[in-house]
Amino acid sequence: MKSPTVRHRRLGRELRRLREQAGLTVAEVAVQLGWSGSKVNRIENARIAPSTTDIGNACDLYGADSATKASLIQLGKDAGRRGWWTAYSDVFTGSYIALEAEATAIRKWEPLLIPGLLQNEDYAREIIHSGLPELSDSEVARRVDARVARKISLLGSNAPHLHTLIDENVLRRFVGGAKVMGRQLDDILQTMERPNITVQVLPLRTDAHVGLEGAFSVLTLGDGDPDVGYIEGPAGDVYIEAADQVRKLKVTFERLTSACLSPKESAAFIAAVRRDHEQCP
Repeated sequence: MKSPTVRHRRLGRELRRLREQAGLTVAEVAVQLGWSGSKVNRIENARIAPSTTDIGNACDLYGADSATKASLIQLGKDAGRRGWWTAYSDVFTGSYIALEAEATAIRKWEPLLIPGLLQNEDYAREIIHSGLPELSDSEVARRVDARVARKISLLGSNAPHLHTLIDENVLRRFVGGAKVMGRQLDDILQTMERPNITVQVLPLRTDAHVGLEGAFSVLTLGDGDPDVGYIEGPAGDVYIEAADQVRKLKVTFERLTSACLSPKESAAFIAAVRRDHEQCP
């Protein structure tokens, strides 16, 4: 697992709490359950998914009551439950989409591209084709379908709150030409009318700022689960889980938010850039 899913994290945290409550060390648990110390640590840190038998045996050792044992076994089963994204396992790698699907709030800074959750089909197709020119038309189409399916998560009563900050460069870059960009900006303006979506623009006139090191996301997962930071790059994905590092990302986001136009000003600004694209051939 490149990064644990929300349910795996919750299960590991509960098993650690029960172990500590029972006054047992990792080494003692390993001996009594016939596991390695590494296995105990990896389960508690959500780096591996324990079997139903493993969860039951641990609960018995820790003296958990029957209700707690049953709930943790169910949590373990739910952790392995297939989500909509598993239908696109050839497209989505790592655990980010699973985490995103469980998030109650998503904060994202994007200095280069329209965020994936806000991309329409035409824009997404251009980005995917330019980034992966070796893909066939059918492979590009499948990745576009996956991105559209991901975007649907912003709809409905359980949709997370998305707060995204976008650099002005992103709005002015001619991805696919003026018509494609015009439709994409129209789509963003329409999306901004939803109560769970906040978009702010960082103007080019802004001096050197804390976001120049690159894009990042912070996911709020709810139910007491710690927030997770995420950075995507050409060399792979990085999950930020240490509390102090996640806190730094939050502070960076807050500083960037202060430097951005307000949501209302941003909508007017995006509309103005949209008119600029209209005037281009």
